[in-house]
Amino acid sequence: MPNHVRTLLDIGADEILYVLDRAEQLKALRGKPAHPQSLLGRSIAVVFEKASTRTRISFDVGIKELGGHPVVLLSKDTQLERGESVEDTARMLSGYVHGIVYRTFGHDRIERMAANASVPVINGLSDKFHPCQLLADLMTIRECSANGKLEGVRVAWIGDGNNMANSWINAAAMLGFDLTLACPESFEPDCDILDAARKEGAVVLVVHDPYEAARGSIAVNTDVWASMGQEAEAEKRKRAFAAYMVDDALMAAADPSAVFMHCLPAHRGEEVTEEVLEGKRSIVWEQALNRLYIQEAILDFLLQQGKETS
Repeated sequence: MPNHVRTLLDIGADEILYVLDRAEQLKALRGKPAHPQSLLGRSIAVVFEKASTRTRISFDVGIKELGGHPVVLLSKDTQLERGESVEDTARMLSGYVHGIVYRTFGHDRIERMAANASVPVINGLSDKFHPCQLLADLMTIRECSANGKLEGVRVAWIGDGNNMANSWINAAAMLGFDLTLACPESFEPDCDILDAARKEGAVVLVVHDPYEAARGSIAVNTDVWASMGQEAEAEKRKRAFAAYMVDDALMAAADPSAVFMHCLPAHRGEEVTEEVLEGKRSIVWEQALNRLYIQEAILDFLLQQGKETS
């Protein structure tokens, strides 16, 4: 059976660290003759049911830089739009390509794609998890930290208990950093994911006070208040999240060396102020750039494994 990246739990702690190290190597080798061509002769389907900027560009460019051929498919241009099942799509694509990146709505669709594909499937985003973005975030924190380590640091999540919050919880359970999430009531992260992480010994707190979460943190993270598919709830969410904007006062509660992180796109004046997003402590553009190297590292890791086991 192929290896997949449906969530970070599919990879394992040692493999996550390997992917982060590999991404740093690929970043250093970009544009140089020594850059690996590990996807030479291989094609990767990149399937989008949700709009995308960073995921689409980083996978497209990354596949090409590794010598492969990206086949970018928008659902509106495929039979998925006309009712062809995820299962049939997975079987069909597996005959053409060597891997599938899938960006969709319900996480069950990722699971169904992986269950029926005979090639690796990578979650490009679902409503429950966003592992590729989380790996880029970890890479960026390591680059900014004094010792390049994740163990023992404290990370804050401010806002919705969404797919990013769930992915941060998974990462905390696997890599040993402390995580505090500040979410409004009724917008907390998935209880099952939280319970599973705590059973693994994760130090994860869920609070309602954003200042409590930010206090002592070396990274303050947030995301939009209404994700794709939640547009009808936008006004309700604005009211619920009004006290969760990341501004200079909230950043002042964090560690003096703390950085601001956002997976983008950002809504200035809602979840973050213009001053923080464009300020000296913001590393959001580094995060966005690191998506490229993480996508390359994931593909390199999965497809090289496939060569070894084939």
